[in-house]
Amino acid sequence: MIDFNNIENIYFLGIGGIGMSALARFANSAGKRVAGYDLTKSPLTEQLSNEGITIHYTEDINQLPSQFLGVNTLVVRTPAVPESHSELQYFKENGYQIVKRSELLGFLTQGRECIAVAGTHGKTSVSTMTTLLLEGAGIDTAAFLGGISRNFDSNLVLPREKDSLVVTEADEYDRSFLHLRPTLAVVTAVDADHLDIYGNYESVVEVFNQFVQNIVDGGTLLHKKGINVLANQSIRLNTFTYSATEEADFCVKRLKVVDGAYQFDIVAPHLVIKDVRLEYPGRVNVENILAASAAALLSGADPLSIKQTIPTYKGVQRRFDIRFKNDQVIYIDDYAHHPEEIKATVNSVKELYPGKKVLGVFQPHLFSRTRDFAEGFAQSLDLLDELLLLDIYPAREVPLPGVTSNIIFDQMKMTAKSLCTVGQVVSTLREKEFDILMTMGAGNIDRLIDPICEMLKTKTMAHEA
Repeated sequence: MIDFNNIENIYFLGIGGIGMSALARFANSAGKRVAGYDLTKSPLTEQLSNEGITIHYTEDINQLPSQFLGVNTLVVRTPAVPESHSELQYFKENGYQIVKRSELLGFLTQGRECIAVAGTHGKTSVSTMTTLLLEGAGIDTAAFLGGISRNFDSNLVLPREKDSLVVTEADEYDRSFLHLRPTLAVVTAVDADHLDIYGNYESVVEVFNQFVQNIVDGGTLLHKKGINVLANQSIRLNTFTYSATEEADFCVKRLKVVDGAYQFDIVAPHLVIKDVRLEYPGRVNVENILAASAAALLSGADPLSIKQTIPTYKGVQRRFDIRFKNDQVIYIDDYAHHPEEIKATVNSVKELYPGKKVLGVFQPHLFSRTRDFAEGFAQSLDLLDELLLLDIYPAREVPLPGVTSNIIFDQMKMTAKSLCTVGQVVSTLREKEFDILMTMGAGNIDRLIDPICEMLKTKTMAHEA
C-alpha cells in the first residue's frame, strides 16, 4: 500500500518517459521533493528541470540528492529500466519501497470518478480530447495524458479541487492498466501488439477482458463498435458502442469537409448535436472526437459546450502533428508505430491532400514488433508514394537474429524506397522532391523534427529566390 500523503521524497527511475513525467509533475505540484534518472536528456526532461525537479543522466547512485538516501523515499520505476540497473539494485538492497508507474497511477486514481481510455491505438488523442471537452463543460478534471497536449501545453492537467474527476490513459503494455478501477472505461482498439509481452493475440484479448472486469460495479463501458472480444459485462455495467462509419449508440452522420474542416452530426441516445466542426486534420480524429464526446456526455457534459469546444482542439505533439507548412510543402510528424496506425495516418493524409506526392520516413520500433508485423508494415507503407526506411529503434530490446528493417523493405511492392540511417535523413530529404513529408515512429525519430523544419525552411526559401 502506498502512503502517498506521508511520503516526503519520490524518485523516478526513467523520469523522462511521457507517463513517468506526468506523475513526477503531479508529485512536484503536491509539494513532494522529486528527483529522477533518465538515460538521455530531452526537451521534456529539461522542462522538468526548469520546474525544479533534479535529474541526472549517469547511472550512478552517488548522484542522488542526499535527502533521498533515507527510508521516507518512494521509488517509482518504469518497465524500460532493466533489473540490472545499478540504482535499482541499490534501492532493492536497502529496503526502499519500489513501485511501478502503473501502481502509483492506480493509487492516485483510487476511490475517484475515473475515466480510463484504453486501446492499442488512439488512447492518447481520445484521453486528451475528453479532458478538453470536460474542462469546456466546466467539469473539474485532473488528467494524466500520454502526450503533450497543445491545448494544455502539458501531459498533466491539475484539478481545482482534490476530489475532481480524473482522466487517464490506460496503457496495456506490461498489463499496466490492470491497476486501474475506472468508473468509465473507453476501449478504442484491440489489435495484436506488444507480442513480446503477450506472446499471441489471444492473450492481448484476455488482458483487455480483465481490464473491462476492473470497471466498478454500475460503471460504464464505451467501446468502438466491432470490438467483439470484450467479456460480456452487460449485467453489471452500462455498455455503449461508438463508430464514425456505421450505426452505433454514438455515431457520426452527414460527414463532409467544409472550408478545410470536418463538419458532421453527433448522434447519441436521445440526442443529436448538429453541425459539429472539427478543425484538426485527419479522418481518424473524427472517430477519436466522437469517442471523447460520448465519454464527456456520459460524464455529464452538456451538448452545447461540446459543440463549442470541439473546434478549439489543437492536437497532441506527435499525433498528426503539422510541424511545417507553406505554399510548397507540408511536414507532418506522427507517433504511428503499428501497421494499423500507419495505414490510418497515411490514408488521412491522402484524403486531405489528394493528388499530392507523399514521402514518408519510418523508424521501426522494437525488434519483436518488426518481426511480428513485417508484412503488415510493408502493406501499410506501400500506401506512400516514396519511403525512407530507417534502422530499427531497439528501445528496451536486444537485437534478434535476422531481424532488421530489411524484412519490411524486401516485402514492399513500392519501387521508390530506400534504406537510410537517422544521420542521413536530413541530407537525403534535401535532395528529394515531395509535396507532403511524414515522419513516423515511436523511437528517437522525433529528434529529427527541428533539423527537418530548418532544412525545409532553407530549401523552400532557395526555391523562391
